[in-house]
Amino acid sequence: MLERSGQMKSYLEFEDPVAELDGRIAELRAIGDDDDRGNISAEIERLEKKASQTLVEIYQKLTPWQKTQVARHPMRPHFVDYLKALISDFTPLAGDRNYAEDAAIVGGIGRFKGASVVVIGQEKGNTTETRLKHNFGMARPEGYRKAVRLMSLAERFSLPVLCFVDTAGAYPGIGAEERGQAEAIARSTDASLALGVPNIAVVIGEGGSGGAVAIATANRVMMLEHSIYTVASPEASASILWRDSTRAADAATAMKVTAQDLKRFHVIDQIITEPTGGAHRDAATVIGDVGDAISANLNELSAMSPEEIRRDRRRKFLAMGTLVD
Repeated sequence: MLERSGQMKSYLEFEDPVAELDGRIAELRAIGDDDDRGNISAEIERLEKKASQTLVEIYQKLTPWQKTQVARHPMRPHFVDYLKALISDFTPLAGDRNYAEDAAIVGGIGRFKGASVVVIGQEKGNTTETRLKHNFGMARPEGYRKAVRLMSLAERFSLPVLCFVDTAGAYPGIGAEERGQAEAIARSTDASLALGVPNIAVVIGEGGSGGAVAIATANRVMMLEHSIYTVASPEASASILWRDSTRAADAATAMKVTAQDLKRFHVIDQIITEPTGGAHRDAATVIGDVGDAISANLNELSAMSPEEIRRDRRRKFLAMGTLVD
C-alpha cells in the first residue's frame, strides 16, 4: 500500500474487515520470537491471504457512494505525482496575466515520452500546508484564465494538451463570483472545444461540476476505475433534492457518477483500471497505465489535421444524450 511520507495507512469505513486483519498481522509481527517463529509465520501468511481475498470481495461490489470515498481517499495519487512521473523537463507557467496566480490549477510546458506538451492539472494538496496553498483543488477565475492562456500557447506552437482533473468543483467564494467565475469557466470550456491540437483529459479523482468540465472538454476523456465525474457533489445534490445532505449515498446512486455508468452513457471514452483497493495501493502502476493510455490516444489523434481534430471533438460532445435504437 502506498504510504506518503509521514502518513500511516488509511482505511475507509467499508474497509474495516481488512483493517482488522492487517492489525492482527502487525501484532503478530511485533510479538513474534525465535522459539515460535514458524507457527507465527504460518499464521501471518494465512491472515495475509485472507486480507487480500477480503479486499477483492469488497471491491468487486462497491456502491457509487463507496467509489466516491475511494476517489477522495487522502492517499490517492494527485496531479503532482503524475506530473513528476510522466513529464520531464517541466517548466511551470504561472498567472493569468490579468489578476493573480491560482495554485489550484498547475500548468506549464514539458516533455511526455520525449515530445513537447502543455500540461494542465488540478492539485488538491496532501498536507495541511499544501491543501491551503492549492485551495483544495478548487480554482478561482484566475485559475481558469491561466488554463486558457496555456491552451492558447499550445495552439500557437502546435503542442498537444494533457489535462488531469481532480476537483470537487470551482471555488464558490464571494471574491471568485465577483471576478467572474462563471464567465471564466465558460471561456475555458470554449478554449478547450476550439483547440486545433489534440487534447486529452483524465479524471484521476473527483471531477466536480463545471470546475472539471472547464479543462475536461477534450477529444478523449478517460477516468480511473474508481474516480467520479458529476454535475454536483453527492452531498450538494442531496441537499438540493431532499434538503438532507446525509442522503449523499442515495444521490451518488441516482446521479450515475461512476466511470462505469459514464462509459455506458458515452460521456467518457475509456476506463483505466486500478489495483484492487484503489490507486493509492499501487500508485506507480496506476500512473504508468495512465501514461500508456495517454500515449495510445495521442498516437491516434496525431494523424489528424487541426480541422479534423475540432470535428472529432465537436462530434463527440454533440452526440451525448442522443438516443440510439
